Amino acid sequence: MNDTYIVTAFVVIDDLLKAYDYQEDCRAQSSAAEILTVAVVAAKYFQNHHERALCLMSQLGYVRRLSVSRFNRRLHALRDWLCGLVTVLGEVFAQGEVFLIDSMPLPVCKRARARRCRKVRGRAFCGYCAAKRERFFGWRLHLICTPEGIPVSFDLLPASAHDLTPLHELAFVLPAGARLFGDKGYLSQADARTLLQDTGGRLVTPQRRNMAPNSWADDYDLALYRKRIEVVYSQLEAMGVQRLHARTNPGFDLKAWASLLALAFTNIVF
Repeated sequence: MNDTYIVTAFVVIDDLLKAYDYQEDCRAQSSAAEILTVAVVAAKYFQNHHERALCLMSQLGYVRRLSVSRFNRRLHALRDWLCGLVTVLGEVFAQGEVFLIDSMPLPVCKRARARRCRKVRGRAFCGYCAAKRERFFGWRLHLICTPEGIPVSFDLLPASAHDLTPLHELAFVLPAGARLFGDKGYLSQADARTLLQDTGGRLVTPQRRNMAPNSWADDYDLALYRKRIEVVYSQLEAMGVQRLHARTNPGFDLKAWASLLALAFTNIVF
């Protein structure tokens, strides 16, 4: 673990909670910033294993000793705040002219166990990952990030949802005149036109041979920036985001948001 990373995460989380006038319970021995910091450290270094992160951080003196059950109850009570922190950081860094968009699978279980899965049910959660050429069962993370790898906008949708489904909602936070680079899964002239009209941003994707080519500047920047989001997804995979173990959908969402917050701190600090 890295002291700079942990201290930075705690300070940023604590300052944001104070800025939004979060009121601590007078009976709480551990602050909300400490609880959320443990969740972020668990996502960063322990593949979202909260018990291991809590035990080690309490032994090293980062946080006060707290039972695992109490920690889980406190963390689930702060679930909306965790999502809000990711959203606020995204709004802060939603500046510039270049942004990247893509999606990645977040399975909830093996395909062989899909019929027995209790968290999600139905064909809507059966998806296909073209990059890996494999089918999966669960959710799909749709993400817009900066070239530095800081999440700006995100959404979790059933695996069968097309990449273009949340495009306009995710791109709403981008500044006017921004360019949004995506792969061939986002190739749609109709969506590109409506996106330009609604948000003032331009969707840039590789063109088919029978379509009008992009300008040389767009093609150059597409080749320059496009692969950066693959690095971002490699960082998330290293955190174990595609192997999240949660008994409920709120718990699954919580770990996914903690991973995004850990990713933001990783690419901000380092």
